[in-house]
Order: sequence, then structure tokens, then C-alpha cells
Amino acid sequence: MTAQGFTAGNNKYYQPEDLKIIKTFRFEGESDPGDSTILYVMEANDGLIGYSMDAYGAYSDHDEEGYDDFIRKIPVDERDDQQLFHD
Repeated sequence: MTAQGFTAGNNKYYQPEDLKIIKTFRFEGESDPGDSTILYVMEANDGLIGYSMDAYGAYSDHDEEGYDDFIRKIPVDERDDQQLFHD
């Protein structure tokens, strides 16, 4: 995440309208709520598939960087695992 948007290091910057969340995975620690992680698998409008990983719940605090607001603006199109990656 940069000030210009999400990037995959390919000199392209993606805005929320350029992306869709195609799968969400949540991982929780057995005893420590601080071990809660969320993984967003995203597809860009040019076909690039990537991800963003973050803490979630009380431990996710990116308001000053705009990350939380950015993620909320990305449309969700949850896919079955078999549909995540295609030719």
C-alpha cells in the first residue's frame, strides 16, 4: 500500500475500483487474540491476482494511512476455492 494505491511493484497502482476481493481467509491464534490475521486474495481489472495480509479486530489500526477505508471500498466477489485460479 502506498499513497498512490495498492501496487505489486510493477509500476502500476490500483484503486479500490480496480480490484475485487475474491477470497478472504481468517486465521486465529489458539490463545492470543493478537494472533488474529486476515488474508485478502484480490484480482485486479487487468487479471493480476495478489493479496494483502493484516491483523484484524482490535489489532488492525491503519486509519492514519487509509488502509482500512481502502479495503472497505473494494467490492467482494467471493469465489469457491476451485474458482480462485483459472487459465
